[in-house]
Amino acid sequence: MAGKIFYRERVKTKEGQQTPRFRVVAVSDANLKIYADHLRKKELEQLAKEAKCELIALERDKKSKSKK
Repeated sequence: MAGKIFYRERVKTKEGQQTPRFRVVAVSDANLKIYADHLRKKELEQLAKEAKCELIALERDKKSKSKK
């Protein structure tokens, strides 16, 4: 793999909501520019495949005040 794409799940999403749930946090060792604020998982997978990058999900803090 040429690079890595780090992403996390958005905090303010609701179950069954039709909005994109993921946000790209960082890109390492890849010549890639992302202009969208929020992406769907399928879109992230497609970007990673075309850019020959690995997708890395960032873990959420257990003490987070979010409702999930």
